[in-house]
Amino acid sequence: MALADDKRNKPVRPPQPANRERGGWLAKIAPGVRKLVSKRETPDNLWVKCPDTGEMIYRSDLEAALWVTPAGRHMRIRPDLRFAFTFDGGKFKALPMPRSPDDPLEFNYGKSYRDGLSAARKTTGEQDAMAAAVGEIGGQTAVVLVQDFAFMGGSLGVAAGEGFLAAVDEAVKRDVPFVVFTASGGARMQEGSLSLMQMARTTLAIQRLRQAKLPYIVVLTDPTTGGVLASYAMLGDVHLAEPGAQIGFSGRRVIEKTIRETLPPGFQTAEFLVERGVVDRVTPRSELPGVLASILRTLMMGRSRLSAA
Repeated sequence: MALADDKRNKPVRPPQPANRERGGWLAKIAPGVRKLVSKRETPDNLWVKCPDTGEMIYRSDLEAALWVTPAGRHMRIRPDLRFAFTFDGGKFKALPMPRSPDDPLEFNYGKSYRDGLSAARKTTGEQDAMAAAVGEIGGQTAVVLVQDFAFMGGSLGVAAGEGFLAAVDEAVKRDVPFVVFTASGGARMQEGSLSLMQMARTTLAIQRLRQAKLPYIVVLTDPTTGGVLASYAMLGDVHLAEPGAQIGFSGRRVIEKTIRETLPPGFQTAEFLVERGVVDRVTPRSELPGVLASILRTLMMGRSRLSAA
């Protein structure tokens, strides 16, 4: 009976509202403060992993270092950053790229090539792998063309070839030097022989620069391979390369299987090729604007003397 009496005499707690909002002392003092401190926005890309060492690098530090890791790895960068790093004060004028028909062969490789193009455009915000701009490098006006590896591996297709020709035309029209930053896995297989034709077209375009006595400078970045290396990437008046850039026609594994030999360490790197005269100089990203400016001034000075003679 005692237990029963205890239960009957125990005070009953009033039912709690189902939707009662619980708040701490901050909510009572300033209702808006609780929302500010309870949700913290943390960017997903705050840290970047170094491909060589696995070290996690604070993104702002990497940006300040021009996307070069402490281990010396020159990370791949998009055209907008390349222009900003190259032109004086980061000032430049973007040049429009010509449009060309999409999927001329109606190619399908498990998925539609047209769908692949749409996905690449959505990811990069660019129409194709080439971007061009005009500005000054060390006070010398120049047209700069950048190959975007993020767009389908920087592959050379009809649109990329048209972009190269349009940039050369602009350089000739303005009577200024032409600089190209290459980054490509080679020709675009989805366009078949049409992509291979761009090798000949770009070579002919370079002859227009030769006839106009305008400097043509190539900066090889990681990676530059395949049909791009076999055409305009190796036809410059001067060839510079970023440290550690992979430069070659075929991959190491393919070559070793073909010749049944083990290739030497560092094969197809910029440092390996500069020792053998394929590349003129390996230049860190931070030094590129100054080196380009010196080369362009020297070559344009020589052009002026030839014209005067």
